Amino acid sequence: MAILERSHLEIIRAVDRYGSLTAAAEKLHLTQSALSHTVRKLEDLLGVTIWRREGRSLHPTQAGEYLLAVANRLLPQLDHAEERLGQFARGERGGLRIGMECHPCYQWLLKIVAPYLTAWPAVDVDVKQKFQFGGIGALFGYEIDMLVTPDPLYKNGLTFEPVFDYEQVLVVGPGHPLRGAPYVKPAQLANETLITYPVALDRLDIYTQFLTPAGIAPKRHKPIETTDIMLQMVASGRGVASLPRWLVEEQAERFEVAAVQLGRHGVAKQIFLGYRETEGQLDYLRAFVEMARANQGSRR
Repeated sequence: MAILERSHLEIIRAVDRYGSLTAAAEKLHLTQSALSHTVRKLEDLLGVTIWRREGRSLHPTQAGEYLLAVANRLLPQLDHAEERLGQFARGERGGLRIGMECHPCYQWLLKIVAPYLTAWPAVDVDVKQKFQFGGIGALFGYEIDMLVTPDPLYKNGLTFEPVFDYEQVLVVGPGHPLRGAPYVKPAQLANETLITYPVALDRLDIYTQFLTPAGIAPKRHKPIETTDIMLQMVASGRGVASLPRWLVEEQAERFEVAAVQLGRHGVAKQIFLGYRETEGQLDYLRAFVEMARANQGSRR
């Protein structure tokens, strides 16, 4: 007979998430005494202590940390499996949960989602934008089914396919000295205010592929969350930014901004779609990848 059961993992995760046996019991619709009894019985059977108490707080032991990691890995997979099997039973294909690892990719994604929903009426699409460069864990943890990213991290069990080529450019406002220049040199940004998304510098292309190799830093770095505000700031002469050329050209009518090539040879990038290898042949997932790749021609 198996000692470790799903209910044990749910208890371990709940105690970690809610901070106490009382709160965990309430969330799991158990009495505290029943939950405490289950924990003591599990500890006796396993021969290890799962938590140690410090004052009113519970902290996992080494064994508890291990079981918590197992719970965080396996429970989402079990939930996902049950959801998928339920869809099979109801004759449904399923849902496609898409995680975003880049801010401007959202505008690109919308142009794929609309025709996809028309072509696949039985498949729901949910877009999650909270994965700022944390999408690999979300894929492995079955929180999402697909990851949109310009910077894939290749891991066993995951597949990344390039679906869209684009150029990263400098964005300048009206009257800026670089407006109309054939390209910009890194040193020309040394006295500029550079506006970027709130992302670590080692994940920003204008730093990693343009400024840092030349040993240049802008005079000021200003993070801004939204693309529209970023473009408004640039159009108002408050700084320069770096965005995909296609996005700048699309927004040029709304904001008086222009794109300038980064360096003599430019900065070439791609958008990738990542998914779990085991699900690569799902018809509705495969169709999304193919529609994203087909959309490449209309974006050039």
